Amino acid sequence: MLSMKSISKVFKTDLIETHALRDFNLEVSEGEFVAVTGPSGSGKTTFLNIAGLLEGFTHGDYFLDGVNISNLSDNKSAAIRNQKIGFIFQGFNLIPDLNLAENIEVPLRYRGFNAKERQRRVQHALEQVGLAARMKHLPSQLSGGQQQRVAIARALAGEPRFLLADEPTGNLDSMMARQVMELLEDINKAGTTIIMVTHDPELARRAQRNIQIVDGQVCDFTMYQGEGYQGGGHQGGAGSEKPHRVAGSPSGTDKSRYDSKQTQRVAS
Repeated sequence: MLSMKSISKVFKTDLIETHALRDFNLEVSEGEFVAVTGPSGSGKTTFLNIAGLLEGFTHGDYFLDGVNISNLSDNKSAAIRNQKIGFIFQGFNLIPDLNLAENIEVPLRYRGFNAKERQRRVQHALEQVGLAARMKHLPSQLSGGQQQRVAIARALAGEPRFLLADEPTGNLDSMMARQVMELLEDINKAGTTIIMVTHDPELARRAQRNIQIVDGQVCDFTMYQGEGYQGGGHQGGAGSEKPHRVAGSPSGTDKSRYDSKQTQRVAS
């Protein structure tokens, strides 16, 4: 479903050339749940931005659902992003003056769905995350975990082929984090492919695969099949695959975290 081959991303100024990703290779099959870990500044967010078609890359090939993304126009990239990809942000990015249903409806309006279809998708998404009874509540009337569930519902309403989650539990306490993770596992069991960036090794172990990014490259590749994981898609054997080490790459950097401007871009 997702294939990156020899991807590089270089940020240039008049004096400095920084390699955020270098010779980055990754294959993700339909139905997988992949956790991406690594130290700060390793290239995780740059990878997520490229995977979500939020920014381009310098060299290499990226195929998404069989389509070569490398030379697409901005409009075509935006169309694929809106149709196939859902985003879950660490900071929720809910509009405080809109109730839950209205928050979820915003990106559907940008996509041109009629009122009846928007209502159907909003209702179904809120039912999936267990918040249908609170659709008229404002975000401020919810706990942090409930707000993240709304953010997940907003992504699900677009009926994406796969979800990109950037530290979806980063602002939550441990109990709420486990609840959100259980919800993501249920979504994956229903067939949605998920790529999740996280700093939490416990949550990473609950994913089917764990990929480490160090200095802009895939450093090692581990497959988990822990207790309770029943995710869809590719199934691996118990234990982990032999690590693949990459040496000699220059220091990488992440771009700044997602902000509200990127949320607007996703909806456009």
